[in-house]
Amino acid sequence: MPSTTASSTRAWTRPARRWALRVLWITLPLTTGTAAADALDSWADAPRVVAIVLLWLAWGAGVVTLLAPRPVGLTALRAIAPAFTGLALAAALFGTSTNESASEFAAWGAVVATLLTAVLVSDTEIAVAAANGIAYGDEQRFPLRTPPALFLAPLPLVRVALVAGIATGPLLLADGRVIAGVVALLVGVPVVAVAARALHSLSRRWVILVPAGVVVLDPLTLADPTLFVRRHVRTLRAAAGSAPPGEGSLDLRLGATISSVELVLDGETDLVRAARGRRGGATVTATALLVAVVRRDDLLIEAARRRVRVEAR
Repeated sequence: MPSTTASSTRAWTRPARRWALRVLWITLPLTTGTAAADALDSWADAPRVVAIVLLWLAWGAGVVTLLAPRPVGLTALRAIAPAFTGLALAAALFGTSTNESASEFAAWGAVVATLLTAVLVSDTEIAVAAANGIAYGDEQRFPLRTPPALFLAPLPLVRVALVAGIATGPLLLADGRVIAGVVALLVGVPVVAVAARALHSLSRRWVILVPAGVVVLDPLTLADPTLFVRRHVRTLRAAAGSAPPGEGSLDLRLGATISSVELVLDGETDLVRAARGRRGGATVTATALLVAVVRRDDLLIEAARRRVRVEAR
């Protein structure tokens, strides 16, 4: 089993990372405000006001999430933070100002501030806090790792679609382009709904330790949350990421092999795989499951404390 000393040594940085993110986010109006004002200075009054309102609403949503983390807030925050970085970078590269020296300094300072914020938002700390923000009673939630293939294109594109779908219609209407604004709203509403649902599914993927045993909740791979009762768990153990799944083992990692964990059962269990675009899915039989979690050592230590059989490495 993992060493509690090693786990404690790694854990000391966690509060520092959480507070660093909070401080960076709360001070964004100070670190990026000048750059934002310069970027919007040439805009007409109405769209500028709408843009400012949208920026303040997005920032406020981030503050609420960081003070009271929840999965829905995590979904919003992980779309907003990269958008802020993209806007800051665009302002630095293409923005104009009468005071070019001061404007360039403020613009690139905004890029640094928003980039650091986006990096910390992608950290596992906020995901763990959000997951356990809705935990019921005596349970502990450990987020599953995001499939790495999604970072290549799908995830950034879906985030762009979500932010663009929210902002484009109001900005066009404020600029007096009514027909284009109405079309953008009609297109944007379903785009936002689909994008938000896809992103939120990534914020709701967990291994949950409950008094009765272990729950795997993963809408990307399983149709329903599945409880594995403690007495039917033969062992919970760390697994080598490079090793292929054994016979009867169902691989739910979707390519995310770092920090793999294998849940071995005492017999065959029927599981319903998630199906795209419709309810239900194919039923498969497995004697073990492979998942990739954050804080794997903490999961194994906590599982052992809850009298789940944990196999030492």
